Amino acid sequence: MFRIGLTGGIAAGKSVALARFAELGAVVIDYDTLARDAVAPGTVGLDEVVEAFGPGVLGPDGTLDRAALGRLVFGDDAARERLNAIVHPEVRRLAAEREAAAGAAEPRAVVVHDIPLLVETGDPARFHCVVVVHTPADVRVRRLVEGRGLDEGEARARLAAQADDDARLAAADVTLDGSGTPESLRAQVDALWERVRAEVDAEVRAEIEEHEA
Repeated sequence: MFRIGLTGGIAAGKSVALARFAELGAVVIDYDTLARDAVAPGTVGLDEVVEAFGPGVLGPDGTLDRAALGRLVFGDDAARERLNAIVHPEVRRLAAEREAAAGAAEPRAVVVHDIPLLVETGDPARFHCVVVVHTPADVRVRRLVEGRGLDEGEARARLAAQADDDARLAAADVTLDGSGTPESLRAQVDALWERVRAEVDAEVRAEIEEHEA
């Protein structure tokens, strides 16, 4: 099994890269999805979030109101750390379960862990390769304003809540340029995929030769 840790700042283009990895055959573990699973109705995680932040973070149907919670934690380091301490241990447990299942089903699997906050909260050393999708901050702000309807102040606050670009780039084994077209980014993923598959195939051949020796 080959483990890739994929990250990138908000609006950098990571979702385009992730979708291409999936199309090429990677097993994708989406940490945003796991974070929702960790605080689904009836979970201990949701109970702990309500205890920490109050009943105002619940919607009328008893599910987590992510927008309400987001307003409480964006720009508040202490609140964000409190939330992370609740959610992240459960997310890591769920991710480990999914990776183990992927490896059992296919020992040659390439597993891509999609971790928006890999640098801030993850452990880059546990991956064979850390891939960072990088796009300059001004381009990302424009994408958030034009594509998601945020005003510029909100957009810059979202960027400020994440690791800075230098920290992400320092953790990268491979950097993909997300500032151009989606087609350009997908082509970069294709090239990386060829290298990864070649490395996996070489490892498999080495194991076979070792067993035959």
